[in-house]
Amino acid sequence: MEFIFDGPENGPLFLFAHGAGADAESEFMTTIAQGLAEKGVRVARFNFPYMQQRLIDGKRRPPNRAPQLVEFYSDLIKELNQPVYIGGKSMGGRIASMVAAQGDKELNKLIKGVVCLGYPFHPVGKPEKLRIEHLKDIEAPIFIAQGTRDRLGSYEEVNNYNLAKAIDFLWLEDGDHDFKPRVKSGITFMSHIESLLKWFPIKVKKAN
Repeated sequence: MEFIFDGPENGPLFLFAHGAGADAESEFMTTIAQGLAEKGVRVARFNFPYMQQRLIDGKRRPPNRAPQLVEFYSDLIKELNQPVYIGGKSMGGRIASMVAAQGDKELNKLIKGVVCLGYPFHPVGKPEKLRIEHLKDIEAPIFIAQGTRDRLGSYEEVNNYNLAKAIDFLWLEDGDHDFKPRVKSGITFMSHIESLLKWFPIKVKKAN
């Protein structure tokens, strides 16, 4: 498997998965990865199989089925074989959470936390089709950064879900699914990114 690494080799490791429509080297993924690298985090980005094929032939295709993505992500963790935070953008975060919810003892020993950036709580326009049942089965700490007006799970919607109290949320005011606020809000996208990087749960040990 070909990883895209950012950050120091001795930094805590974050395995970072892309969303459904953009690959591991998209602007969002690169901005977050490089920001974390500057803070001392070792980020490993990768492309799911359907995206790898798209990059080869240029043809857009839907994501592999969820069980295939979960298996692929699980195999990457085992390949790295070291303590790791897992997560991703939108679909990538959802798949990471499903990996952590499997109850696989070998994986659970390696997973230090799950970090979801823009969690897709439901498909666009289908708020009744929730994707939250498995979250209660995750043993590792869960961290979710979400725009307050995300069409896949807004602040008003998520606050009405029966979620575990232990989930640590970062709510980004007026942010959409990509954390972008409207101009009239007076908030900038980069200010949200800075807030996200400050909040990020992966702590780096400072040298003595």
